[in-house]
Amino acid sequence: MNRMDMDSSLQTVAACAMVVLVCGVLLAGCEKQIIFQPTKYPGGLWDTANFGFTVEDVDFESADGTKLHGWYVARPGARGTLLWCHGNAGNLSHRAENIARLRVLPLNVFIFDYRGYGKSEGKPGETGVYQDALAAYDTLVREKGVSPDTLILFGRSLGGACAVHIASYRKAAGLILESAFTSAADMAKEILLFLPSGLVRTRLDIAGPLAALDLPKLLLHGDRDEVVPFEMGKALFQAAKAPKTFYVIAGAGHNDTYYTGGKPYYEAWRRFVEEVLPPPAP
Repeated sequence: MNRMDMDSSLQTVAACAMVVLVCGVLLAGCEKQIIFQPTKYPGGLWDTANFGFTVEDVDFESADGTKLHGWYVARPGARGTLLWCHGNAGNLSHRAENIARLRVLPLNVFIFDYRGYGKSEGKPGETGVYQDALAAYDTLVREKGVSPDTLILFGRSLGGACAVHIASYRKAAGLILESAFTSAADMAKEILLFLPSGLVRTRLDIAGPLAALDLPKLLLHGDRDEVVPFEMGKALFQAAKAPKTFYVIAGAGHNDTYYTGGKPYYEAWRRFVEEVLPPPAP
């Protein structure tokens, strides 16, 4: 290589390093905004009459005093309660159609908004949403009188990290994870192809704590997920401690699981619910 070629190569390396540096600085400055994408009230789908169910608004507080909001959706004949940790975008009202479809199962549903989402105050961040998830659990158990033996944790996508966090510190009958990733660092490798994943400060580690949890687990993942790769869903299942079940939602992407999955999808849910909940009273 002659001197001119060497200088050109060094300039290219320097330019690439500068691009990575600039992108890293930008990432550090807006990381939370990239990960957490809330829609504040009144944005959303708040008229639940269109979906055929009524809600009880539940106002509660996180450990640091942040005021939070949730929906409690009762179902006649319910045998258990589903505590729902939703994904990173929108707010709880955007899950109204999904809630309506889940009413085929004998479950009450409590879905809540993390800080900064919907009617909840504050700004989202990893520590904060973990606190909010624990507060939602404690509200169900202490104020609603829900027994942990009849409580199933459900985490979708980013919500999987919150559901696993609850399971690490509180008792529950079972854990359902759908379209969940292994960690924020692993997702960064998928999305930020040319940036070191170490630049991401948010951990959102699901695989690590999941490997230590003894409660029954159901992991569901669409085989056409365009956001969280299907292979990552399988890796998360491999990391999980038994007892565990993996269900492939055939033809489903990231956000259409609950209607693309069809009857077999809800049967997978039903089998798990029947397995983990106490038998009905005679």
